Amino acid sequence: MEHTPEKQSEEVDIYRDTWVRFLGYANEVGEAFRALVPVSAVWASYAVATAYVSADALDKGKKAAAAHGEDSGKAVRVGVAVVDTFVWQALASVAIPGFTINRVCAASLFLLGKTTRWPLPVRKWTTTAIGLSTIPFIITPIDRSVDYLLDSSLRKLYGEGEKPE
Repeated sequence: MEHTPEKQSEEVDIYRDTWVRFLGYANEVGEAFRALVPVSAVWASYAVATAYVSADALDKGKKAAAAHGEDSGKAVRVGVAVVDTFVWQALASVAIPGFTINRVCAASLFLLGKTTRWPLPVRKWTTTAIGLSTIPFIITPIDRSVDYLLDSSLRKLYGEGEKPE
């Protein structure tokens, strides 16, 4: 089946257009629950998010390979698709939001400890609720910032702000 631009825009990307996308946010959920669960559970959430990032990168590499058939620059295009997707997802879905939720939760727990007389379990659950409720608000700004960062750096190496297919 030939991939025309019209067909590609109609195609559902399982990693970006379905519930599977939420696997990329597993580590933010893990960070939000850090005060309540063993650290191994938080690390497991990072393993889920990293598996998602890797699967998306491999998927984009396979799609680039199919789109470029036997073109002479196929290997480069596949490499660009894999690297661009992996770096973007690693930053936008794992590293930056994970750090952000970790700091929001740490600050919340600290401030609740200083400003309330709530029992520790209540402070921990409140911190988790704050962390979870923060996730939807950080996604778009982080995604846009990572786009800007990559457009201003890595993507200049393989085309002026051009995103891979």
